[in-house]
Amino acid sequence: MGILLKSVQIIDPTSKLNNANRDVLIQRGKIVKIAANIPAEKNTVIKEKGLCVSPGWMDTCALFGDPGFEHKEDISSGLNATAHGGFTAVVTMPLTYPVVDNKASVEYAKFKSSTHLVQLLPAGALSKKAQGMQLAEMLDMHHTGAVAFTDYKEPINNPELMHRALEYSKNFNGLILSFPFDNTISPDGVWHEGGASVAHGVKGMPSISEEMRLSRDIEILRYTGGKMHVLMISTAGSVDLIKKAKKEGLNITCGVAAHQLHYSDQDMNAFDSDRKVNPPFRAKSDIKALKRGLKDGTIDVICSDHNAHEIESKCCEFQYAAFGISSIETTFATANGALQDVLTPDEIIGKISTNPRDIFGCPIEGIQEGAEANLTLFNPTAKFQVHKADFKSKGKNTPFEGQELLGTIKGVIRGTSEILY
Repeated sequence: MGILLKSVQIIDPTSKLNNANRDVLIQRGKIVKIAANIPAEKNTVIKEKGLCVSPGWMDTCALFGDPGFEHKEDISSGLNATAHGGFTAVVTMPLTYPVVDNKASVEYAKFKSSTHLVQLLPAGALSKKAQGMQLAEMLDMHHTGAVAFTDYKEPINNPELMHRALEYSKNFNGLILSFPFDNTISPDGVWHEGGASVAHGVKGMPSISEEMRLSRDIEILRYTGGKMHVLMISTAGSVDLIKKAKKEGLNITCGVAAHQLHYSDQDMNAFDSDRKVNPPFRAKSDIKALKRGLKDGTIDVICSDHNAHEIESKCCEFQYAAFGISSIETTFATANGALQDVLTPDEIIGKISTNPRDIFGCPIEGIQEGAEANLTLFNPTAKFQVHKADFKSKGKNTPFEGQELLGTIKGVIRGTSEILY
């Protein structure tokens, strides 16, 4: 007995069956047959108008609080939320307590996630305790299973540390993750510096705080060589910097958080702390540039930048509220709605499936007979209303509560395990 997907549209940019409608039969963890019509027999049949199947999605940036901040998100709740968002793999950030800066911390994350359908791919800290002073045990973590190295949103203000990290990582083909933010330029900023921040009397986070740090990291990459993935960018200037670096031939890729494509700084008028994020929602002109960057290939990945928080961290004065959105369960729908007139469905899937896996060295076989099943089932044309009470995440800090989004998740399949909704 297996699972039979009836008349599903295959969305797989790497497959000759891309955009074709077929029946797909999965048995004992493998795709055993793809054909125009497969008899149901004793298999569980999944059939729905508009249903699509793609290679399993991979999120490249999520922060779970385990260990140390399990009240925000533990590994179990985070992985359940990841599956509910349609992802079969997730790269987790190292800013737990203690910080993931040694092989024991990597082993903890991998062991605690080992029985879940979703594959947890831990990123190790770039510096010890993510303090930006000394390199962490990168090689040990690499051998233990860390897929990349970053201090995430703890700024690396010492350029020599980034230089040493890129130089050292070349010895084992390691991937350095950059989060471009210079906190010395806007130490108390709470949203994008522009007309809206001035009108509301709040301290802004200027575009230059991102672009200067990104420019620095690109210069170091040019000097040292190595591999760098920029976790997320948010400004038109950053798009231009990445485009020029790629044209030059540097080994650099980058992502954008889905919510950066939906909201602008003009949507901050209500002082809703659930819309307080870093990077902040930028100007509408920046959003247009981000969309162009996705279309022309400058931006490789769409990520969640999932940051779950307990109510106390958000229900306070805006100035003191924590940055971040519980976003992994709405990432696809947010991006899908924002990019309807920009990217084709297979281009969107490429940004959340094949591209992330290529960058992080986690390829899967795709949709073909004989391949191990690693699939996401979704309906890109179905609408739903967001209710945070339905979230699997512990974090209910979403700015989308009550809004209608486009694109529903019907399930994930990986090997002999499946979660269907």
